[in-house]
Amino acid sequence: MLEVSALRWTLTIGLILGLLALDLGLAAARPHTVKFREAAISSVLYIAVAVLFGVIFALQVGWDYGAEYFAGYVVEKSLSIDNLFVFVIIMATFAVPEKYQQKVLIFGIALALVLRAIFIALGAALLQLFSFMFLIFGLVLIFTAVQLYRHRNADPDVADNVLVRGARRVLTVTKDYEGGRLFTRAAGRRAVTPLFIVLLAIGSTDLLFALDSIPAIFGITAEPYIVFTANAFALLGLRALFFLVKGLLDRLVFLSTGLALILAFIGVKLVLHWAHGIDGDVPVISTNTSLVVIGVVLTVTTVASLIKVRRDPNARAHAGSLSGKGSSDSGAEG
Repeated sequence: MLEVSALRWTLTIGLILGLLALDLGLAAARPHTVKFREAAISSVLYIAVAVLFGVIFALQVGWDYGAEYFAGYVVEKSLSIDNLFVFVIIMATFAVPEKYQQKVLIFGIALALVLRAIFIALGAALLQLFSFMFLIFGLVLIFTAVQLYRHRNADPDVADNVLVRGARRVLTVTKDYEGGRLFTRAAGRRAVTPLFIVLLAIGSTDLLFALDSIPAIFGITAEPYIVFTANAFALLGLRALFFLVKGLLDRLVFLSTGLALILAFIGVKLVLHWAHGIDGDVPVISTNTSLVVIGVVLTVTTVASLIKVRRDPNARAHAGSLSGKGSSDSGAEG
């Protein structure tokens, strides 16, 4: 069991909030279209910070825990790519001007961090109280993997989101983005701008992703501190990563298939972990094995996607849909 002092928690949360505040401040102070060079530099810096944190953490507590952190970070980073697919769809659906997109992303990431913190605390408490929760989490991930694979050629219909439809029924929504504000007045009445609706769509989407990603990383480690830090550092780089790869996402036609395989693998790992607690003869999957499997799946998925797009330039990737509802493209193979 990893012992984490109150001071370590305080310093870690302070670091993460500081990085988030810096990102939010830069995005809010000067709304602009983010160019490739700026996005590339920011992405490299965030990955470097995450790696540096992992190395320092491993040197302090041991490389067994360090390996769990890096495995969790890789899992969450790969799942965050699927987040980016949906972010691209949301931005296109609501025609968000490019100069406001980074502001939307920052608020979306901040909301995602809050939701994940809540789910991590809840998940850790459940796992400590009830060992069968490993079985429940495992079965949830296996079901999610099957649904994602079945509907890998579909995109979620964000415009038909329950919260979005409800907000449009009860609130006055302006036609214009009103300088990037969330609230304004229209015809003498309080009103919300389309940016508010976009944030609702992203927030509800973040909730769904948290329901998948938290059980997935608990399949790597049961340590709440590692779960939180791996999630936080994977999410903090999303804004820059969005602008860096949004033009390349369509090429990752097999990403949904790869993510389905990863979720299924971690689901099986959780089920075996639960069974091992009942019968010690049941094998378990080590963290190092998980790292290798996840790395191989992501590598094969990326290479196969690039080969597919090269042979068929019309092939287009999809985010995947758990319900099967939404737009689809029979010509895609992702």
